Amino acid sequence: MTLPNKLTMLRILLIPVMIVLWYIPQLDKVILSINPEGFFYGLTLKMLLMFIIFVVASITDFLDGHIARSRNLITSFGKFADPLADKMLVFSAMVFIMLDTNYGSWYSHIMPAWAFIIMIVREFMVSGIRMVVAQKGVVIPAAKLGKWKTFITMVAIIVLFFCHLHIVIAIIGMVLMYIACILTVISGIEYFINSKSVILESI
Repeated sequence: MTLPNKLTMLRILLIPVMIVLWYIPQLDKVILSINPEGFFYGLTLKMLLMFIIFVVASITDFLDGHIARSRNLITSFGKFADPLADKMLVFSAMVFIMLDTNYGSWYSHIMPAWAFIIMIVREFMVSGIRMVVAQKGVVIPAAKLGKWKTFITMVAIIVLFFCHLHIVIAIIGMVLMYIACILTVISGIEYFINSKSVILESI
C-alpha cells in the first residue's frame, strides 16, 4: 500500500476512535473555562480530543493528496477512498456537534439539522452525477468553489469544537457554517450545470 493510501486509511480509522471517545462520560470534564458563572461554561476534555483528532485527520487529507501528486502515486483506490474518507470525517464531526445538546435548546442553531441535510444531499447528488458521467467517459474536474466549500466547512467545525468557551466563538462558528451551506448549494448547482449535457441527454 502506498503512503498516500496509508494516510487515507488512517483518516478513516480515526473516525471510530472519535465514536469511542464520544461515549466516555469521564471526558465531559471541563478543562478550560473563561467564565464559569456564565452560560458558555467551558471546554471539555472530550471536545478538545475531538478537535485534536479532527485536525490530525485534516492534515492527512492535505498530505495524502500532495504526496500522491508529487510522487506520482495516484491509484484507483486513492481516487475512491480519499473523497470518501473526507466525507466520512466531516459528516461524523457534524453529527457529534449536533448531538452535543447538553447546553440548552439554543445550541441546535449552531449545527442545525437542515444544514447537515443540505450538505449530505449535495454529496449524494454529486456522487450520482460522477457515476453517470464516468460511464460516458466524461471527466468533470473539481471546481474551486467546491474546494472552498470543503475548506470553510472544516474550519467551521474546528471553531465549533470551542464554541462553549465564549459567545463570540459560537457566533463565528455559526457564520462559517452558514457560509459553508451557501457554498454547498452554489457548488452543487455549478456541478449540475457543468454536467447537464450528459445528465439530461435522454430526456
